[in-house]
Amino acid sequence: MPSSITLSVVIVNYNVCYFLEQALLSVRRAVEKLGQPVEVFVVDNNSVDGSVAMVHSRFPEVHLIENKNNPGFSRANNQALRRARGKYVLLLNPDTVVEEDTFRLCCEFMEAHPDAGGLGVKMLDGQGQFLPESKRGLPTPWVAFYKIFGLAQLFPTSRRFGRYHLGYLNKEQTHQIEVLSGAFMLMRREALDQVGLLDEDYFMYGEDIDLSYRLTQAGWKNYYYPGTRIIHYKGESTKRTSVNYVFVFYRAMVIFAQKHFAPGRAGTFRILINLAIWLRAGAAVIERLLVQVAPALLDGALVYGGMYFLKTYWEQNHRYVRAPYPDKYMEVAVPVYVAVWLISCFFSGAYDKPIRTSRIVRGIFVGTVLISAVSNFLDPWRFSKALIVLGAVWAVAALLLRRELANLIRHRTFRLADRHQKNVGIVGSQQESQRVRHLLEHAAVPARIIGYIEPNGSAAPPADDVLGEVRQLDDIIRIYQLDELIFCGRDLPASQIIGLMVSLPQHPPVAYKILPQDSEYIIGSSGKNSPGDYYTLDITLNLFRPQQVRNKRVLDILTSLFLLLASPVLVWLQTHKGEFLRNCLRVLGGSRTWVGLRYAAAPRRVAQAILSPADAARSAAPLTDATRRRLELLYAKDYEPSMDLRLLLRCFRCLGRTDG
Repeated sequence: MPSSITLSVVIVNYNVCYFLEQALLSVRRAVEKLGQPVEVFVVDNNSVDGSVAMVHSRFPEVHLIENKNNPGFSRANNQALRRARGKYVLLLNPDTVVEEDTFRLCCEFMEAHPDAGGLGVKMLDGQGQFLPESKRGLPTPWVAFYKIFGLAQLFPTSRRFGRYHLGYLNKEQTHQIEVLSGAFMLMRREALDQVGLLDEDYFMYGEDIDLSYRLTQAGWKNYYYPGTRIIHYKGESTKRTSVNYVFVFYRAMVIFAQKHFAPGRAGTFRILINLAIWLRAGAAVIERLLVQVAPALLDGALVYGGMYFLKTYWEQNHRYVRAPYPDKYMEVAVPVYVAVWLISCFFSGAYDKPIRTSRIVRGIFVGTVLISAVSNFLDPWRFSKALIVLGAVWAVAALLLRRELANLIRHRTFRLADRHQKNVGIVGSQQESQRVRHLLEHAAVPARIIGYIEPNGSAAPPADDVLGEVRQLDDIIRIYQLDELIFCGRDLPASQIIGLMVSLPQHPPVAYKILPQDSEYIIGSSGKNSPGDYYTLDITLNLFRPQQVRNKRVLDILTSLFLLLASPVLVWLQTHKGEFLRNCLRVLGGSRTWVGLRYAAAPRRVAQAILSPADAARSAAPLTDATRRRLELLYAKDYEPSMDLRLLLRCFRCLGRTDG
C-alpha cells in the first residue's frame, strides 16, 4: 500500500540552534509550496544551546527526537529514517536554506526519472558562491590520490585530475553523478529499502559516499539537478583547517576503501590515506600556528632591528661606552628583552581586538620593569640601562606603527581606538529594518546603518533612510560603499535572497547575512571554509574575553603544577585518587579545565570542565538542569579567576571526578 506521505525531511542537529531555526523556516515555506503531505524530523544529539526548546515552541509540527548523547550523524539519521513514511526521504543539514520551490521541483524530477535513486542540487555558500561538492565522483584510489596531493585543486576541470568534484561537468546542467552530498540528499524510499540505511561505522563524513555508492551498485542512478538552489553555510560543521577534521574525514575514506575495494587495492589506498592524514594534519597545525604567531614574529623582528641600530648608535656616539658591546648582547640579551616585552604585551591584551594603545604601553612598561629588575642580579648580563629604556620606547613606537600601517591598508584609516565600522544596508521593510537596528545595537556590533532598501517598492512616502529599491541594489552598494547587506527573511523569499547573492557583483566584496522571520539571530558566513557567524541579543560573557581566557589558562597551569607537586599528600584526600592525577595532567595539557561550563552551551569551543559552578551549590534536593545552566551563566557573565580558586577549595575532594 503506497504511503500517503510524499516527502520525509530529516535534520540532525547538534548545538546550532540559530542555523536550525532558519533551516526549519525555509523548510516550512517549501512544504507549503509543495502542497502535498510532508513530515519533518529533527534529531537532536544532546544539544545544550536551547535547540530543543526552540523546536518545541516555534515548530510544533516537527517530529522531535531527543537523544541523551551524541551518537553521530549516521545513527541519528537512521533513527528518523526508521520512522519515516514518505515516498521520498531527504537528509538535510541544519546549516542550510532551501528555496520555496525546492521540494516541488525535486519531487517532480524524481517522478519524471523513475531510475533515480538519489538526487542532489546546486549548493551555494553564505556568499552565493557555488560549492563544488554539489556533484562528486567516487573516491577511487587514484581519484583520492589526486585530491589528497593537490592535483585536483590545480586542475579542477581536468577529466583525469578533477574527478573528485567532477569539475569538467557544467554546473548549470543536469548530470548523472556518482556521489551525493549529505547536506542535501534526496532519495527514493524504494531504493533506500533495497540498499539499507546509513552505515553507522561512520561517525561523521563518508556516510554519504558509502550510501551513494550502494545506490549505484544496486542499479539506481544518482543525479545532480541545478534547477533549484540551496545555501549551505558549511563552515559551522566543517572546520576544514582543523586537525580533527583531517583525521575524521580521511579515516572515513579508509573505512570506505576497506569496505568496498578489493583487499589488495584497499591496502594501497590505506597507506596513501594515512600518509595524507599526517601530511594534512601537519599542514593544518603549521598553518594555524603561523596565523597565530605571525603578528608577534613581525613585531619581534621590528623591535630587534631597532635595537641593533640603537646599539650601534650608542656605541659610536656615547662617550661613556669605551668598547663595542659583546656579541652575546645581540645574540642572547636582546632576544630575551624582545621575548619579555612581547609576552608582557600578550598578557596585557596588546594582541586582542579592538586594538588599544594603552595595552601596548602597559605591556612594554611591565616588561621593562621585569628586565631591569632581573638584570640587576646578573652581573655578566648587566648592560646599559639607557639602551633598555630606549629599546622600550622604540618597542612601543614599532608596535603602534605596525598596527597603524595595517589599519591604513585594511580600513584606510590610522585610527586604532575604534573598531572598524562596517557600512551596512538592510534589505527589507521599514519595520524589519528597525528590528535589525535593535539587534545590532544590543549585540554591540560595530556597524553604521546607512539605510534600508525597499524589497518591493513601497507606495508609502519615502523615509529619510530609504536608499532605494532592490532593483537598484548594485548601484546602492557602489555609491554608499556598503560592506554588508542584511536580508530580512520576513520580507523576501529565500529564492529572491539567493538570486541576489548570485547576481550581485563580487567587487567590491560585500558580506551577506539573513535575519529569519521572527528570529533574534542575524546569520551569515564569509565563505565555504569559514565558520558561520551571527549577531544576537546574547549578553556578553566575561569568561570568554581574551584576557580572561589567558588568565584562566595560566591559573589552570599553576594550579595543576602545585597539585602535582603536592600530590603525595593531597591524593589521599581525593575520592577518586587515580583520576585526580590524570585530571592534573589533562588540565596541564589543555584538554581539561578545572572549572567551567558542563551544562550550559559555550559560544566557542572550550576545554571540557571537571567542575561546574553548580557543584558548589548547597541544596536539599538535586538541582535541575535549568538551574545548573543558570548558575553557569552567572559564573560566565561575572567571571574572575578568584571564582575558580573558591570553587576548587569548596569542591576539593571532587577533583578526580570524570562523570557529568
